[in-house]
Amino acid sequence: MECAAAVRTPHASHVPAKAHISLPGGGNYTANSTFQANLHRVLSSISDNAPNDSGYYYDTAGTNPDKTDGGLQCIGDFRNCNRCARAATKEITVQCPYNKESAIFYDDCWLRYSNENLSSLIQVEDPTIYFSNTLNVKNPDQFTSVLLELMNRLLVQAALNDPNFFSTGETNSNSETIYARVQCTQDNISRSDCSSCLRSAVFSLSICCYRTKGGTVIKPSCDIRYQTYRFYQSEAIPPSRSSAPPRGISPSNTNSTRAGYLGIKEMLIDCYRTNNSYTFAGQETRSTTTVVAVVVSTVIAAILLTIILIYFYRRRRKATKKKVDGNAKDMEEMGSVESFQFNLKTIQDATNNFCEADKLGEGGFSIVYKGILSDGQEIAVKRLSKNSGQGIEEFKNEVQLVVKLQHRNLVKLLGFCLEGDEKLLIYEFAANKSLDHFLFDPIKCTLLDWERRYNIIGGIARGLLYLHEDSRHKIIHRDLKAGNILLDVQMEPKISDFGMARLFGVDQTEGETCKVVGTYGYMAPEFAMRGKFSVKSDVFSYGVLTLELISGQQNKCFFKSDHSEDLIRYAWRHWEAGTSLELIDPTLKEQYSSSQVIRCIHIGLLCVQEDVDLRPTMTTVVHMLNRDSISLPVPSRPGFFINSREMNIGEKHTAEENQSLLSDQSMSSISNNELSMTALYPR
Repeated sequence: MECAAAVRTPHASHVPAKAHISLPGGGNYTANSTFQANLHRVLSSISDNAPNDSGYYYDTAGTNPDKTDGGLQCIGDFRNCNRCARAATKEITVQCPYNKESAIFYDDCWLRYSNENLSSLIQVEDPTIYFSNTLNVKNPDQFTSVLLELMNRLLVQAALNDPNFFSTGETNSNSETIYARVQCTQDNISRSDCSSCLRSAVFSLSICCYRTKGGTVIKPSCDIRYQTYRFYQSEAIPPSRSSAPPRGISPSNTNSTRAGYLGIKEMLIDCYRTNNSYTFAGQETRSTTTVVAVVVSTVIAAILLTIILIYFYRRRRKATKKKVDGNAKDMEEMGSVESFQFNLKTIQDATNNFCEADKLGEGGFSIVYKGILSDGQEIAVKRLSKNSGQGIEEFKNEVQLVVKLQHRNLVKLLGFCLEGDEKLLIYEFAANKSLDHFLFDPIKCTLLDWERRYNIIGGIARGLLYLHEDSRHKIIHRDLKAGNILLDVQMEPKISDFGMARLFGVDQTEGETCKVVGTYGYMAPEFAMRGKFSVKSDVFSYGVLTLELISGQQNKCFFKSDHSEDLIRYAWRHWEAGTSLELIDPTLKEQYSSSQVIRCIHIGLLCVQEDVDLRPTMTTVVHMLNRDSISLPVPSRPGFFINSREMNIGEKHTAEENQSLLSDQSMSSISNNELSMTALYPR
């Protein structure tokens, strides 16, 4: 059992608050054993010899199987580390008794010991402990963007340039100054591992601490923190104006703090603090800082199951059963889904009457707002245009198709409101917005490492498989793109926006329309040119998405120096040349599985083949992703139809002219448009 205890201590007043979490690890030792004696020697050595200033101290005792390694890391700008060391070496065996692998974290130092060589225990991912301020910022998107820029700058400084793997800095967001600190341990960690650990921590920070004024993420090999007041001693780079409270003031002195273990529902529990020292004897007062409860794997499973059951129970209760006052004809057509209706007043209250500050995004037919229901549940409200005839058709289509779909990789429609002129769709809230928000942003893309991209590729495939074959109806999405892939708090992908979707009969394999919908760059050639769509149209779009996730580039915006090569053509050229890894996003910096990347490129090219019959089904795609032993067929030439010359959206063409234009590859990427075979209309 590995035990990690996080202890929050302000530098000046030294008033600690404790948090503990128990994690799977290296087993236990017994009282009066050889391991305990070796541990005592190591902890005594650290307590007596730790540096007073910043630095790292390491000692070891004994031989296997009773060998003990211990290391103390002082925060880079702290000047009283030996005092922190004495407290940590005393407290770690109290909070984590008889554990062969333990760690304890203070604001000023970290202590860790193990029955394995610490230099071989570099951990850049889990376990992850976090603390977040309960005060929120006014403009979270801008604040987060500025914060991530600062964190990435400090990350580069600490991981690549600073001899102590440490950096602090500050920046401004509107009227507030953001102060941040990053640091890796100095236990023989490589600069590459330090960079990986800090990037993982920054990603965790964007999940646990979104819209909050302060946050800390602790991993065994690194730590990051930010606040809107100055909490460190060293000079920030670059210097700027300061609006910080006095250094002796801690978050636990001024307001409450959330804490948790990523992947587990956060718990708000009072924790203990002591008077003006690092010792933990004589605990007298309580703070509003929170702690993470000690949990074991079986309890985690029970907690998660309970949370899921409560969530679905409470969500169903929120759907109001009142009848709408508005369009009776529309309600009659929607028939059996009336039980999912929300009251308009409920949604107006949840969105502050559709406040501009709560707007998440905007399309041709709708605006999406964030809302909070009276019980605290976060929702996304899609408000369709009041004057669009196309909008009401999209509205009814989306409700009737999606309301009964149940899959972890499909966004969940909680209900709707059709009252007066208002047409509202109420969805579960996706904390991390859409995939394009991360993938095509030069800074935020660094939060998508290969493991997360690979998981997104698999999640989208499973969601499409459900739509095509595993749900009660066969559904063709027809507008699959990065902007319609939402990401939840765990970065799990969820397919959204079913306004253009179509329902197929059990034996139906193909449909045809004179009105082509979707987004150029993702649209299959047979759909764009002839209006023919099938499950293979979605497969083509999935192939484009896969290549975009690998490259970090948009197909519709990807043109090389000759201005005639789109992403699909570029990927195909490198595939034929045997240089497929040239496609990969350079921000991944070789931290990926080459075999996985090449296999995903292979699958992507199979999906974008021009011959519809040669494209795999989503069942086959999921099997290809899950089983490396399955041999993949050789892909044939993709369907090329995107070029750099643009067609004006208002320009009219006949069906034959459209097909000629597309065949000649003179159609550009036109995003978010619905077009007939004779004219183009913006969505």
